[in-house]
Amino acid sequence: MKYIDSRISQVKVSLMLFLMLTNASAWATDPKKEKEPGKSEWVYLGADGKLVYKKSPKGDRIMDFSYAGYMGGGVALPNVTVKVTVKPLSDANADCTALIQAAIDKVSAMPLAKDGFRGTVLLAPGIYPCSKTIKITADGVVLRGSGKSSTGSVILMSGEKHVAITLSNGVNQRIGNRLGNATESEKAVKITDNYLPAGSMSFTVVDASQFKVGDQVEVRKPVTDKWVEFMQMNDLVRDGKPQTWIKAGSLLITERRIAAIKGQKITLDVPLVDSYDANYTNDETTLVLANDVKRLKQAGLENLRIVSPPQAINHTKALYYAVRLNGEDCWMKDLDLMETMESVGVGGRRITIQRVAVVRKALHEGASKPAEFAPNAGQVLLDHCSVEGDNIWYVALGAGQTGPIVFLNCNFVGNGRIEGHQRWSTGMLLDNCKAPNGGMDFKNRGSMGSGHGWGTAWSVAWNCEASSYVNQIPPGTYNWVIGSKGRSMPLPRPFNNSGPTLPEGIFDSQNVPVGPSSLYLTQLQERLGKPALKAIGY
Repeated sequence: MKYIDSRISQVKVSLMLFLMLTNASAWATDPKKEKEPGKSEWVYLGADGKLVYKKSPKGDRIMDFSYAGYMGGGVALPNVTVKVTVKPLSDANADCTALIQAAIDKVSAMPLAKDGFRGTVLLAPGIYPCSKTIKITADGVVLRGSGKSSTGSVILMSGEKHVAITLSNGVNQRIGNRLGNATESEKAVKITDNYLPAGSMSFTVVDASQFKVGDQVEVRKPVTDKWVEFMQMNDLVRDGKPQTWIKAGSLLITERRIAAIKGQKITLDVPLVDSYDANYTNDETTLVLANDVKRLKQAGLENLRIVSPPQAINHTKALYYAVRLNGEDCWMKDLDLMETMESVGVGGRRITIQRVAVVRKALHEGASKPAEFAPNAGQVLLDHCSVEGDNIWYVALGAGQTGPIVFLNCNFVGNGRIEGHQRWSTGMLLDNCKAPNGGMDFKNRGSMGSGHGWGTAWSVAWNCEASSYVNQIPPGTYNWVIGSKGRSMPLPRPFNNSGPTLPEGIFDSQNVPVGPSSLYLTQLQERLGKPALKAIGY
């Protein structure tokens, strides 16, 4: 009996321990019991579940980034009907460039359907050696492979250095530079507001009579000596020689469409990324019709692998590049880009790049570095993209780019960095991106690169992870690192190492993630509803 009583007692103790451990486990895994996320003072969910934005004393705010992506965000990428299928040549070493190009040209000659598409060229599984560039130049044409693995459809680059695939009609190309000059034939209408805050969607013009709803327009901010001096970019010197950041008389151009007109008040379809202060623009911020911009439309590249010979060279030499896209309402998805350099260059607007991976094993040589993603476009969304490599820029924006430019759930492996690279690009969002051994920079590059100066403003890192952030604040603007893990790395202006470190941008809830988890997805759902999230795979 004593033995039985002892065993019963042991069972009771074990049961009690089990219940305690079970309850502790349940407590630990119950999301309601977990620590609440941090809260940003700049963007947060109000009591009604809607986003609340803090504004600067002048009315500037973090912009609504949800307009980034194909068709302006929240629209599913199309599944375009296959019209021609291509198989590799029987000779495994034979050049397939002409074979693939002939199929694309055949589909390009087909009539454009009412839905805006001509059709898809499908590459059957296999290896396609190509020594020249494959070109899509007609609207509504898609090149699709049968998988991005080594057993799918593989474009094997060979011959002289070249771009593997281009998508562009060659008209109104603006890849790499959004700095422009007015022409005599254009009629610029003055915007009369003394100050337009970043994030604005409407303004007043002197005369709205020449505009109508649906017009494509350009908001043009003139670069003046007074503004350059205000930005402290008038004293750049390198090797004893003066350097020019942005030349006075240039124009910073933002493309938008007119959503509404009431009297002399114009409302745009997408918020403005920059601020416009009449004190520094000589009261000459203008609106110009831009209906003549005729980019490639509704073209795509899908589901294949591009392989380059290893390139352990400096990026200033001739290279094997992967893709160059200049268009509107175009896309790339499900691509593996192996050993290409300066792999993806994008221009135009309303573009989605989804699940595109760049893998570089050959180490780049030299101090200056290549940019594997150059999203020099407006309203561009890069979703679940990645880069693996060292001594590179994962991402670098060119001169005068205007967002929204969004990186969503992207991963970067190696010691590279992300930055607005030069000459005033605005409105980049890094949303839940990871670069655990690299960096994310909103900074002043000073005299580097012959006067790159302030690279970016009005940009946000939201719930990201990086080894470090160079988060600096240009005069009269903001940059934000919110809910992001990693250390701040204060720096002086390059070539001024004995001088003071530059003022830091906003660090909000540092090392403590904030709610909502994703800024872009929450903004998209608030603007278009849950179906928009489902349409883009969330």
